[in-house]
Amino acid sequence: MSSIVCKIFKVVLLASVLVILTGCNSNSHLAGTADAKEVIRSSAWLAYWELDAGEKDLQRIAKKLDKLSYFGAYFDPHGRIFIPQELSDKQRKLKAEKRKYETYLTFVNDKQNFDGSLVMKDTEVLRAIFSNTATMERHIDEIITLTLEGKYDGIEIDYERIWKDEKIGQFFLKFVDKLYVKAQENNLKLRIILEPSMPFSSANFFKGPEYVVMLYNLYGLHSDPGPKANKEFIKKTVIRMKDLPGEKSVAFSTGGCLWGDDGTKRFLTETEAKTLVMTYGSKTKRDKESQCIVFDYKDMGVSYQVWYADVETLNYWISIAKEEGVNNISLWRLGGNIDIRKIK
Repeated sequence: MSSIVCKIFKVVLLASVLVILTGCNSNSHLAGTADAKEVIRSSAWLAYWELDAGEKDLQRIAKKLDKLSYFGAYFDPHGRIFIPQELSDKQRKLKAEKRKYETYLTFVNDKQNFDGSLVMKDTEVLRAIFSNTATMERHIDEIITLTLEGKYDGIEIDYERIWKDEKIGQFFLKFVDKLYVKAQENNLKLRIILEPSMPFSSANFFKGPEYVVMLYNLYGLHSDPGPKANKEFIKKTVIRMKDLPGEKSVAFSTGGCLWGDDGTKRFLTETEAKTLVMTYGSKTKRDKESQCIVFDYKDMGVSYQVWYADVETLNYWISIAKEEGVNNISLWRLGGNIDIRKIK
């Protein structure tokens, strides 16, 4: 009897071991698959007005980058596109380092006036360009020429406020279609930057370009104090993005914003925010929904409130996007970020 029991025990034990081993192998396989899906593809912007600080950040994060966008080319007083000389100089310098990331030239609808001032996000210059086929095609040729001359890998279009006027929006779709064809002919990739308020489901975007949605400015210069993004905003926007075809990416903003009770509002970098904390001895707290750092201070009788993102904030936002199935992450922008090398 004891012999039979012993045999049964051995069989049960062997079966248990096999189940455990099979389970471990199965879990290991699933974990490997999950890890593959969670690989982050990172990109960032280098802006022409903060090149030196931006380059310092770039040196810290370069090995993690898949793409770098040079921001950017914009319109002169005559409505012709041009690249700031300092940006071209920096691009040539960095290109000589032969980094592995792809490079893109960003085109924006800012316009320089004859007096040197800038009109930001000018829709009228786009209306003029998109109004007829000849001017649209001339603009596309300018974009292709500048990108090829600079030996960039691709084109990035960051034209904003276009859906404030549905007619301009429809012209924009036609423009992107034509530009994509011309880019393909010239072995250039194409990224399209979209504002989160755009009608993804009804705009009839086509498969081909990479679509990058800006997940920031939930609060900003247009509003009262608050975070550039929070969990709810990110999740809702990413869900809406499922209507976009092909490759999709999200962009998060570094730094933050300052609001004064005298009406003062301005963006600031993480370095500037932390300098204010030290200068005024402010107490900081971390907002639960956004994981942004918040603090107040007073200067010359004016009360200020600051909301800004540090690396913990950015990694939190990235984790939310990943949970929703988006692993392509872009950072606006390089410069003034203290622990950027710790970005996941």
